[in-house]
Amino acid sequence: MATATAQAHPAMDARGFDEAAYRRGILRERDLSCRTLFRAVFFDHSDDADPDVLLAAASSDGSLASFSLSSCISSAAAAPSQPEAVAMVDPVCIVQAHSGPAYDVRFYPDPQQPLLFSCGDDGRIRGWRWHEMQSCLVPLSLQGDHLEPALDLVNPQHEGPWGARSPIPENNAIAVNKQEGSVFAAAGDACAYCWDVESGKCKITFRGHTDYLHSVAVREANRQVVTGSEDGTARIWDCRSGKCTQVINPIKKKTFESSWVSCVAIDASESWLACGTSSGISVWSLLSNECIFNLDCHAPVQDLLFDKNQILAVGAEPVLSRFTINGTVLSQIKCAPQSAFSVSIHSSGMAAVAGYGGLVDVISGLGSHLCTFGSRGLEK
Repeated sequence: MATATAQAHPAMDARGFDEAAYRRGILRERDLSCRTLFRAVFFDHSDDADPDVLLAAASSDGSLASFSLSSCISSAAAAPSQPEAVAMVDPVCIVQAHSGPAYDVRFYPDPQQPLLFSCGDDGRIRGWRWHEMQSCLVPLSLQGDHLEPALDLVNPQHEGPWGARSPIPENNAIAVNKQEGSVFAAAGDACAYCWDVESGKCKITFRGHTDYLHSVAVREANRQVVTGSEDGTARIWDCRSGKCTQVINPIKKKTFESSWVSCVAIDASESWLACGTSSGISVWSLLSNECIFNLDCHAPVQDLLFDKNQILAVGAEPVLSRFTINGTVLSQIKCAPQSAFSVSIHSSGMAAVAGYGGLVDVISGLGSHLCTFGSRGLEK
């Protein structure tokens, strides 16, 4: 009788049901929805022969992936037309870069061998050969541990009582200085580190903050770096001596103990400094050491950058905001990630916003949405 019923209604036949596969599928969907892309950056070099625009993204699952923008636009165009539908895109290449979340990724534009630097919760900075991630012949299902980093740097541990050593502090952000052959790390032990790319040695340790660091930016012409910290300050450091030359307090009235400086950016002329804080934006003149304006954004600002004489900012709200250097709001564009952790700009004027849900929203210079896509993670 049961067999006859199963034959009459094949959709009800559960004898071939794979519970383990079902559970894996549910967990995979949950992981995808909860993933965060902490950084997505364009590979933007005019001497690159490939006409396609490529992005690299660092994820909360520790993976580092590269994407073809033309493929992302095609996938987004073919996705269902429902308002909430987002195209899931296969990366060109994906590697398990870190054993914990990967927090930042930056290009090191060497003409012979461009590197892609990543950092993460495991306290490592790893340099990946970009040409290996730019075009990968290994099937996607076999990727993950198929590449070896060209450079692998580990933050130092601090020695405590009786010879005990501290845990390896995480790296929350990195910045590169190609002119000096250096990569800088903003670490969780309240220090910033300067590493020599050629030798792999730590050249300088910058000490002075009282809480962990969120961000770091390079001021090449003056041989300085700027750091932003959970302690609510930004500091300017001399790269020759390792000394702090200026302490900036962008949060004038700390209403909460947890007020912080989450991101810092320097413009192309290296005359202006923008700080994203737990409540807004603060812009300073580096020439006169004066605050130009403080702007309350009513939500934490999690990343910002200069686009010529304007500022782009994203944060804990799904909005990409554009400001003048004097703080006037020029535009606010709704973006896909409900909480955005990264904004990157291409020389063509495109902006890529990445954040919660593993989403990337690519927006044209005119404000139209070119595509929104979700990135697939590693099969675990």
